[in-house]
Amino acid sequence: MGHDNPLVTWKALGLTFNLSNIMMLTITCIVVFLIAILATRNLQLKPTGMQNFFEWVMDFVKGIIKSNMDWKTGGRFHILGITLILFLFVANVLGLPFALVINGELWWKSPTADPMITMSLAAMVIVLTHYYGVKVKGMGGYSKDYLKPLPFLLPLNIVSEFASTITLGLRLYGNIYAGEVLIALIAGLGTSSFIGLIAAVFPGVAWMGFSIFVGGIQSFIFVMLTMVYMSNKVSMD
Repeated sequence: MGHDNPLVTWKALGLTFNLSNIMMLTITCIVVFLIAILATRNLQLKPTGMQNFFEWVMDFVKGIIKSNMDWKTGGRFHILGITLILFLFVANVLGLPFALVINGELWWKSPTADPMITMSLAAMVIVLTHYYGVKVKGMGGYSKDYLKPLPFLLPLNIVSEFASTITLGLRLYGNIYAGEVLIALIAGLGTSSFIGLIAAVFPGVAWMGFSIFVGGIQSFIFVMLTMVYMSNKVSMD
C-alpha cells in the first residue's frame, strides 16, 4: 500500500491515535445503524426488502449459534452475533471501491485491514467468552475447564487462549489486507498506460467481486469461531 497513516499524538497521556481508523470505524457504525433502522422502521408480517434481508441475517446467525450450542444457552448471544456479522461485513468491504490518499496519508480503507482493529475485536470476543464462562458456570466450574481433559495440560490450555486471540484477529486482517493490496496493484497497472488500463479492467472487476465474497466469508468465519469459543466456555459438558 505504501502510504503513511494519519496519526495524532495526545502528549498529555502519551497516546497516539490513527485518525483513519477512527473515521472508518465511525462510518462503519453509521452504516450498520442505518441498515438496522431501514430494516425495522416499518415491520410487516410478510417481510419485503430490507426487512426480509435483516430477518435472513437473524436466521442465519441463529443457525450458527444452534450448530454450536443449545438455543436456551446460546440465545443470549444472538444480538452479539448479528452485530458482529453486519459490522464485519461492512468494515471488510468499505475499502474496496477506492482508497483516499491525502498528502501521502491513507484515509479511506477497510478498518479491518489494520491489525490493531482486528486484534482488538478478537480480544473483545475472548474477554466476553471468559466473562460469560464465569457468569454461567461460576468461578469454580469455569476454573475446572482448564484442567480438562487432564490436569497436566493446564499450561497448554492457557497458551491456547492467547493463540485463539492471535489467530482470530490475524486471520481476518490478513485476508482483508491482502485483498486491498492486490486491488491497489491492479489499479496501479491501470494508471500506467492506456494498454495497462485495458488489461486491468477485467482483473479489477473480477477481484472486486471476489473480495466482496471474501469479506462475507471472513465475517461468517469470525462469528462462527466466536460462537465456538463461547460454546466451549458456557457449555456444561
